[in-house]
Amino acid sequence: MRQLLRSSILVVLGSNNLVHAANIEGRVIVRNARDNANAVIYIEKISGQQFKAPLEPIILDQVNLTFVPHVVPVLVGTKVAFPNSDEIRHNVFSPAPTKFDLGTYPRKTTRFHLFDKPGVVTLLCNVHAEMSAYVVVVETPYFSTSARDGSFTIKDVPPGRYILKFWHEKMPKGALMEIEVTENAVLQLPPMELKK
Repeated sequence: MRQLLRSSILVVLGSNNLVHAANIEGRVIVRNARDNANAVIYIEKISGQQFKAPLEPIILDQVNLTFVPHVVPVLVGTKVAFPNSDEIRHNVFSPAPTKFDLGTYPRKTTRFHLFDKPGVVTLLCNVHAEMSAYVVVVETPYFSTSARDGSFTIKDVPPGRYILKFWHEKMPKGALMEIEVTENAVLQLPPMELKK
């Protein structure tokens, strides 16, 4: 019995060593936008799998009458902290369909909201109409936000076939790409053009 148990443990440990996670690398081109930043690229829900949200809140600050960063992807169940780092009062709210209102609050104060449903959440400030941001709530931890040049990396994706989604505020319908991640260290994708 002891020998059988030891063999089972070796098989389990051995199989874990065979699974190699890969990085997905690519570039988006966003037509009719100032640059290629702030596209969210993520793997669609994986059937039969649920992922634990991070314990620590993600920070979406308010600095110089601007939400920083402008776009934040998060896993379903993530709590987001909204500190007010300005010297004036702010309000954070979202219109329908994901309606919530954190109220107006003074500087050096932080309010929180739990994002428990997938989708794109528009954020506004009813004190300053020029302020806006987006929280993109996804169902896997495999996501990234593009840099100004459009480059992105999604890290540590296990082998498998997936649907990769692309979203940008200028192209809210986004785009899809079927991909297959193998045990290679990097999956290099062709450029994806986002246009209306």
